[in-house]
Amino acid sequence: MSASSAPAAEPKPALTGLGPRRLRRLFAAALVLVCAAVLCGAVLFGLNAAIEARVGVVPEPEVATVVDDRDGHLLRAFASADGRWRLDVQRSEVDPRFLQMLLAWEDRRFWTHGGVDGRALVRAAWQALTHGHIVSGGSTLTMQVARMLRGSPNDSLADKADQILDAVALERTLPKTAIVDLYLKIAPYGGNLEGVRAAALAWFGKEPKRLTAAEAALLVVLPQSPERFRPDRFPARAKTARDRVLTRMQHLGLLAAPEAERARAEPVPRRRRELPMLAAHAAQRLVDAAPTRKRFRLTVDAGLQQRLEDYAREKATHLGEHVSLALLVADHATGAILASVGSPDLFDAERQGHVDLTEALRSPGSTLKPLIYGLAFERGVAHPESLVDDRPADFAGYTPQNFDHVYEGVITARRALQLSRNLPAVELLSAVGPSRLVQRMRRAGAHPELGNRSLPGLAIGLGGLGLSLHDLVGIYAAIANEGRAVPLRIDADAAPDKPKALRVLSPQAAWYVSSILSGATATVKGSPGEVAYKTGTSYGYRDAWTIGFDGQHVVGVWLGRPDGATVPGLVGQDSAVPVMRDVFARLGPLTRLPGPPPGILAAAGDGLPPPLRRIGAAAALKRGGLVPEITFPIDASRVELGLDSGAPSDLFLKVRNGRPPFTWYVDGAPVARNELRHQAVWHPIEPGFVTISVVDATGAASRSRVFLQ
Repeated sequence: MSASSAPAAEPKPALTGLGPRRLRRLFAAALVLVCAAVLCGAVLFGLNAAIEARVGVVPEPEVATVVDDRDGHLLRAFASADGRWRLDVQRSEVDPRFLQMLLAWEDRRFWTHGGVDGRALVRAAWQALTHGHIVSGGSTLTMQVARMLRGSPNDSLADKADQILDAVALERTLPKTAIVDLYLKIAPYGGNLEGVRAAALAWFGKEPKRLTAAEAALLVVLPQSPERFRPDRFPARAKTARDRVLTRMQHLGLLAAPEAERARAEPVPRRRRELPMLAAHAAQRLVDAAPTRKRFRLTVDAGLQQRLEDYAREKATHLGEHVSLALLVADHATGAILASVGSPDLFDAERQGHVDLTEALRSPGSTLKPLIYGLAFERGVAHPESLVDDRPADFAGYTPQNFDHVYEGVITARRALQLSRNLPAVELLSAVGPSRLVQRMRRAGAHPELGNRSLPGLAIGLGGLGLSLHDLVGIYAAIANEGRAVPLRIDADAAPDKPKALRVLSPQAAWYVSSILSGATATVKGSPGEVAYKTGTSYGYRDAWTIGFDGQHVVGVWLGRPDGATVPGLVGQDSAVPVMRDVFARLGPLTRLPGPPPGILAAAGDGLPPPLRRIGAAAALKRGGLVPEITFPIDASRVELGLDSGAPSDLFLKVRNGRPPFTWYVDGAPVARNELRHQAVWHPIEPGFVTISVVDATGAASRSRVFLQ
């Protein structure tokens, strides 16, 4: 057979020629690869399961309770339950350049990685191997936040692995911006300081909204080693660390060379400052009332509060031993409390500084006299130019005396109030009624303490009850606000009550009082002046008061001992008035008091209606004691006139004593004038209650309220 006709060779299998040993090796390798792939898949599945188990589980760090002023400035903070000063803060409340420096120093690829920066980890591992020690960390900002949230250490591979899992889970749970906010809230800054707001306040005495380059650099580096870099303990070490950040920022182009040089020359703080503690008593009171609330905003003006607290602290050094003071300032149009100083120093044990003396119940002395006079003016009992008698008198067994035991005789009501005479005030209170005085105080938001008396007596007009500085400021705010009640408020975020049109005094009566308290010498049109005020001194020289107001603010001042002991020589005019003037000086330019409302009677002497020319004891002196008295119909009686029958009878009006001619009034309207006889006739047309009055030639009057049927 020739070669061309030989049969073709069959192709050999691919593995032909491989020995059994080589086949076994290939099979083993394939098996290893399969197992490795399965193992890697299992590991990845397990890691993902471990991460997913942590997704959504973000411990919420407890933040300190903060009390801010009306513009968001910190007044007082309360440490969290674990004793940490951890203040809530958002990115919008932090200097943007600090945020840039922070990310450039800690995590340049923060916005692009998923919680772990692989390049940073490899770099950190290589540097550690080549240098024999850790040169730079590979932790991302997210990993640091995860570690801080769990409070886990950072000194083992297991800890690092745990942080990686937490970081990836955190990135799956929160947006990047929320992670930055967490860092700003919980980063450690030495001692019990956590978060950038607490750090900026403690190290620089300022909010983190605006920081210098040096301040921002120190706040960037401190969390890396907060105890080693504490500037109050290791200032040289802190400065070196801070300057490294500044140099790096210069190389990255975030700082110009001149600015970086100036920042390196700036000293580091050598002491830790106390966090603000303004309006401490008011803040504590609100926190106690709502312990779960974390943020309060008060109506207080932090700048004014600081000025008045500094003033009170300095003023207290010139007062007697154990003598304290309290100040309260409010806007009498809105009721917003602008400053509240409960004591000169919260930590002054000698003066019981922890006691809020704006809320303490004390005897108000003569400070209620303006309201008494206002009620008398409102009810037509008196006018500022009415003549009253300042002489010793007996009021059903109650025999008050003047503070100085001096008596002026017959003077105007205006002068009696300006001189704070006791006898005219008691006589007017007797005319308007102590119960009405208490009712009007309550309308103004006050809470008078009457002790165990079921009914108030005349003594309350001279301080025989308990009121707080807060109560008195509310009463005077109503007088300043044209007689309308102005509920004082200090919580700016509290839901306002529905406005209640409560009137404490009529507009005319309130203006009369303002005119008198501002020192005006007569009732005339126009603004009565700039500041109206009244003083008060309680029995035994225990309390000295001054409450004053201009066209915008009402200021309350109290001085005394918190324990209620006597302070010889403590008088409102001498002790409290200078303080009130100093407070107004710190408020700024005064606002003039407003002009009179419609209905003011600008008259005096014979220009007044006869009943208002002389009142009370002064009128009795002129009449020689002969006071007119209605003999029919008798007060509180029922008179049958047949008003329901269609043929009513006339009502005869009879009076005894007094000096004719007489003028008769029914419900304020004259029904018979210039009657020379002691009898008159009136023709009623319908049943019901009526008030019948008679006024004689001297202005003396008598009233009778009866029911006609």
